[in-house]
Amino acid sequence: MTIHSRLRALVATLCTVAALSIGVAPAAAADPLDYVVHTERVQVGPYPVTVGFTVWPLRAMQSLDFTFEPDGGIADKSGTIAAIAPDGWGDADRLSRHPRNRDVWGLDVESLTSSGRWTLRFTIDGPQGEGTGDLRVDVLEQPGPPLALSWLVGLIPLALTLVFFAVVWIRTGPRSIADANS
Repeated sequence: MTIHSRLRALVATLCTVAALSIGVAPAAAADPLDYVVHTERVQVGPYPVTVGFTVWPLRAMQSLDFTFEPDGGIADKSGTIAAIAPDGWGDADRLSRHPRNRDVWGLDVESLTSSGRWTLRFTIDGPQGEGTGDLRVDVLEQPGPPLALSWLVGLIPLALTLVFFAVVWIRTGPRSIADANS
C-alpha cells in the first residue's frame, strides 16, 4: 500500500467520522421552552406570571436559565426583577427578553450565589397598572466539592507547567556568547 493510498484512506475515515458525528447529533428543540423543567406561578399585582426554571431543585452556584411569562404576553408590559439573597442583599434588573425565546422575559445562564431561601421580587407595569409580587425559592448547597478545592484541583496543571518552565529555564538559562562558542 502506497503512502498516497494510506493518506486517501485516512482522509476518507476522517470525513466519515465527521459526517457520522454530525448525523447523530441531537436535533434542536422545536419549542424554545422545551428546556424548562419546572414552573411556579406568582401573582404580580394584577398580572399572573409563570416562572420557568431549567434546573430543579435549585442549587447555589449552579448555572440555569429563568423564564418569566406573564399571562397575555410581554408586548405591552415592562418590569424589573430583584433577586434578594437570604441575607437580605439583592439588586434589581430590568426584565428583558430571553435570548433563546424572544416571546418571554428571562435570564440566561445565571446562578444564585448562596444557599438558603431566596426571594424573586417582580414589579410589572402594564395596561392594568403597576404590580409587585414575590416568589420565594429554596436554594440547596452548592453541588460538588467546595469551591476552593475545585479551584485548587483546576490550577494544578498551571502550577506544574510553571514548575516545568522554571526547571527548563534553570537548566538552559541565558548563556553568554563566550559559553555558546566553546
